Amino acid sequence: MNDLAPRRGRPRKNAGIVFATSVRVVRAGLHEHAAERLRDMIVRGDLAPGATLVEAELSAALGISRTPLREALKLLAQGGLVELRTNRSASVRCLAAPDIREVFEALGGLERLAAEFAAQRITPADLARLHDLQREIEHEHDAGRRDAYFTANRSIHRIIVEAARNRPLADAHATLLARADQVRFFALRLEDRWEQSIIEHRDILAALEARDAVKAGQLLGIHVGHTADVVAKCLAADAAETAGSQAA
Repeated sequence: MNDLAPRRGRPRKNAGIVFATSVRVVRAGLHEHAAERLRDMIVRGDLAPGATLVEAELSAALGISRTPLREALKLLAQGGLVELRTNRSASVRCLAAPDIREVFEALGGLERLAAEFAAQRITPADLARLHDLQREIEHEHDAGRRDAYFTANRSIHRIIVEAARNRPLADAHATLLARADQVRFFALRLEDRWEQSIIEHRDILAALEARDAVKAGQLLGIHVGHTADVVAKCLAADAAETAGSQAA
């Protein structure tokens, strides 16, 4: 009989497979869930830029072991929120003006293109949802609720990108969101920028409703650029002030 000929009948269970007794399977999605919780803490400033991320403390706080925690930190590092350092604890990546400008140049280009597509493809249901969210951000602004405003504002940008009906564009946009959200939340501390953003959102919505692709794209691109410029200038001014005080 040819030993290479296929055998008939049921295959033997675990044939040729050896399992190490020490192998543990991490529950599916556990590290993604941990990454999402940490991402939100970083974006909202609960974990400040430059903060050291001590694995023992985070594991206890999140109720998970170090294995999924380390996987979560790798995801955050890929998103640009965390720095992994050899033989040292990871840390929250600091906001820096040059990095902000680079990220928002890319983000602005993507959102501008999304708005152009969305103006042509947006549905009445999308527009109704955007009108609801516009009223919501104006209400939350008047009430001074930054967290609630931020959540609604993020939904506005997400709906516009989704309304473009272009999956590769949406995927590229998603890779930049974590770092962009960190900057956008920081911008809410600047009252002038917060008020200006409300007005810009009204104009963007009007252009989308008018199906004016060129104007919608221009307005959203400018809107994204304004946020980056304001935050970058604020950080640069803070850095100059700190350097001056240290030199004195």
